[in-house]
Parts: sequence; C-alpha cells; structure tokens
Amino acid sequence: MKKLIAIFGLAALTALAGLPAAAECYADYKAKRDDPLQLHYGVIRLPDAACGSAAAAGAEIAGRIGADGWHLLSVVSVFDEAGLTDAKRKENAGQFYLRY
Repeated sequence: MKKLIAIFGLAALTALAGLPAAAECYADYKAKRDDPLQLHYGVIRLPDAACGSAAAAGAEIAGRIGADGWHLLSVVSVFDEAGLTDAKRKENAGQFYLRY
C-alpha cells in the first residue's frame, strides 16, 4: 500500500512539474498623498493572486504603496509582460516604474 501511495505521489509531482509557470502580471495605477498634495502614476508587479480582477489588484497595490503614505486613486489597467514594452508607460511612470 505504501508503495502504491509513493508511486501516485511521484506521478502527481511529475505532472505538476510539467505545467507551465504562471505568466507575470502588472498593473498601472494612480495615487495621491496629502499635505502637500502630490500625485503619481505608477507601474507595479503583482502576485498571481492579485491578477484576477481590478479589485484584487487594487487591494494589493493599496497595501504596498500605503506603507509610504500614498492612497490609491484608481487601477488604470492590469496587463501581462507584453505591456512593459510600452515606452510611454515607462516614461510616464518615471521613478514609480516597478518601484513597489
């Protein structure tokens, strides 16, 4: 019986190892900080769990930028690695490009 369990366990591990890795996910967002008012646009890498919806992305982003006193205004979009090739996106984000 133990041998059978070991064989099935090994088969399951082999099957899982053959699965492709999840694609990376990113979002661009707008944020503000008060007193004095400051605004910024940024691009951030997200964990897989936050890639499913704008709400999940927003919760992740708010937590990470909040540590520096920023408040999330909106999630502009969620995109894959191909979106990082947009030179305008990188230029517009400036110092907030993949900062958080």
